[in-house]
Amino acid sequence: MKLGTGYITKNKLYIMQLVTIFSGFIIFGISENIKGPAIPRIQFDFNLNEEQLGSLLSLNALGYLIACSFTAILVRKWGIKATSIMSFASMLLSGVFIFLSHTYPLFAGSYFLMYIGNGMLEIALAILGARIFVKNVGTMMNLSHFFYGISSTVAPLLATGVMSIQVFGHTLDWRGMYLVMLSLSLLPILSALYSKFPGDDLPLESRTPFKELTRDPALWWMVLILSFGVVSELAVGGWLVNFLEKAYHWDTVKASGLLSIFFLLFSVGRLVLGPVTDKIGFTLSLIIFSGFSAVCTFIAIAGGERWSFLFAASGLGIAMIYPTVMAFIAKRYPRGSDTAITFTVTLMGLGSVIGNYLIGFVIETVKKIYGEATQIGLLRGLQAGYAFIGLCALLCTLCSFILYRYLKRRGELI
Repeated sequence: MKLGTGYITKNKLYIMQLVTIFSGFIIFGISENIKGPAIPRIQFDFNLNEEQLGSLLSLNALGYLIACSFTAILVRKWGIKATSIMSFASMLLSGVFIFLSHTYPLFAGSYFLMYIGNGMLEIALAILGARIFVKNVGTMMNLSHFFYGISSTVAPLLATGVMSIQVFGHTLDWRGMYLVMLSLSLLPILSALYSKFPGDDLPLESRTPFKELTRDPALWWMVLILSFGVVSELAVGGWLVNFLEKAYHWDTVKASGLLSIFFLLFSVGRLVLGPVTDKIGFTLSLIIFSGFSAVCTFIAIAGGERWSFLFAASGLGIAMIYPTVMAFIAKRYPRGSDTAITFTVTLMGLGSVIGNYLIGFVIETVKKIYGEATQIGLLRGLQAGYAFIGLCALLCTLCSFILYRYLKRRGELI
């Protein structure tokens, strides 16, 4: 029995769409996580102090948020295909400019361009997923984000290796590393060029208006769920090693090993547990997985050093929040997913900035209460700061439960 030409063409198109979105998440993970090994070298080359370095990273975070806010406008004006290619191209161009930057202003501008591309890419990939995945949405969203998790895990190792490569007798160092790694954006650019994506032909009058979206309480609960979930997710990468080294006197290798296990379980969770979200429903999944993460975190803190493995185990739960929220939005707002995603992710970004600031504030405040210069003060401060990470996961669970009751009363559970 021969398959029709239309079926084969449709199948090839879907494969190209998958290549674009999966490779896009790989680029996204790489671009966000190759900076770790490069930062000390950048700081040395440009003679930056800690305050200047912090200002550079803060400016880039601002660029990320700015890009998140205008990407939906570009999608409506030029379509998701053109916008996706633009986001990948900006990543590629930033790699070229970083390679050529031998003055600080040029480097700062190039780095800012990379984060503009990062912000555009986050929104574009979420919109692509919402439009492409019409069946098994939870499974496919989590599978997409699995590629982000894997590339995030290996990115620092790849960056370290590439920086030591010699080409024609010259070491690539951090500039060459950025050029090489960001040049991988060519793959999703090519696959996007030879593909097309649904939704761009939807008439403007058929799209759900922004005002109508913002009047839906479910969307606001999603903003809170995503904000608390992402703060809890990202804070682990920033604070776990610090906590283990200072609270339990672990060496860097051992502490980093536990963080690696967290990211491994984080990636495994997205690969394996995606079908569970489709089976039991997105809202119930958010309650269960964020609650699991919160419980693991609190037990790890209360149980002391011997229960530290639960810090890593929390990754299984918290990994599911972001892709499950994206799957929920794709299902609930099929004619306004691009606007809903942009609105949610932008506010989430603001919430994440505030949340990570509060972790540091809590640590310093509790240290002063117990004695800033004492070991017990340091321990209690670190425990309180990490408890705030667990509290964010718990608040994510609470908001998910409230949303569950709201949707169940209206017969709108997803």
